[in-house]
Amino acid sequence: MATFRKVLLVFGLLIIVGLAVTFFVFNFTYSEGTRAGVLTKLSKRGFVLKTYEGELNMGGLGNIPNTAQANQIWNFSVKSEAVAAELQKHEGERVVLQYEEKIKAMPWQGETNYFVTGVKEVE
Repeated sequence: MATFRKVLLVFGLLIIVGLAVTFFVFNFTYSEGTRAGVLTKLSKRGFVLKTYEGELNMGGLGNIPNTAQANQIWNFSVKSEAVAAELQKHEGERVVLQYEEKIKAMPWQGETNYFVTGVKEVE
């Protein structure tokens, strides 16, 4: 009986440590900053787990005459309903987005590892 309790205790401790590591990895902010551009898209997507997903057009790679330039599109997710509502007001406008980058996102958080936490319109 004592061996069974030891095995049960070790198994329980492994589960607790595993949950703690998982919680840390999915909530750790790897980087944070701002990005500026034109907000081109914001939508609520998903079959079961609906998340806000957006695109920011940050412009081309530079001003090179007589060349075609690819736009840099940055994909992001939004956790907060209030931030999503504010973003919807500024769709099609030039904005500065404040974001946090996570190591990994859970499926119910969003499709990307970049989460917008604030928005500021550029005059």
